[in-house]
Amino acid sequence: MSRIAVAVSAAGLVLAGCGSSDGSSDAAAATSATGAAGATATTGASPTTAASGMCDFTASPQAAARNVHPPENPNPPSTGTVPLTLDTSVGAIGLTLDRAQAPCTVESMVSLAQQNYFDDTPCHRLTTQGIYVLQCGDPTGTGSGGPGYTVPDEFPQDLAPAEGMGSGTDVYPRGTVAMANTGRAHSGGSQFFLVYKDSPLPPEYTVFGTIDEAGLAVLDEVAAAGTKPGPGGMTAPNMQVQIVDAVVG
Repeated sequence: MSRIAVAVSAAGLVLAGCGSSDGSSDAAAATSATGAAGATATTGASPTTAASGMCDFTASPQAAARNVHPPENPNPPSTGTVPLTLDTSVGAIGLTLDRAQAPCTVESMVSLAQQNYFDDTPCHRLTTQGIYVLQCGDPTGTGSGGPGYTVPDEFPQDLAPAEGMGSGTDVYPRGTVAMANTGRAHSGGSQFFLVYKDSPLPPEYTVFGTIDEAGLAVLDEVAAAGTKPGPGGMTAPNMQVQIVDAVVG
């Protein structure tokens, strides 16, 4: 199972994953919270990157939420960008995926989009306090779904420290696209989050692209509409966001 958990710590609200693939759930009353799936918030994970030039797309114990296969190329390009448009029920969100930042993650996202994995799927979680993200990428809409394989970590090395938050907390800036994970090494899958306002987080979530201005305007509108209770203790967007189609190119 895989979801993103939110836990309160000395550094503020922190994203962490639950389960075996990637994901999200709210547990805002503990220093090291445990989500409904039973996985704890990320603590002590050391930033690592995928092995140089090779991507280990490892089968997950969790069955795939949809019938897809891992990327066929374990040695993807490490330069260039890929445009990916999320055509959603509330407007288009344009993404630019950066192979230089995260070649394995970008290769996986492109592969999943080309296999129609993201089509007709909800963005199941919205956070509006402490961290500011919309989370998508789970066809089940529960925060527990993944693609049946994991993606190696490619953690960011160049984020700015979050002022007043202590060491180990950086700023994921507005317009960032990053992967959720389970809190364990190399556990990302298909769930990703879109940052619509600067958010303090440990640098333990792969950054793999940016959001265009039109997409940020859509996210601002979704955030302004607020949240409601969601599955597994998460907060879901009041304004339903459904990815109708994910188009590469």
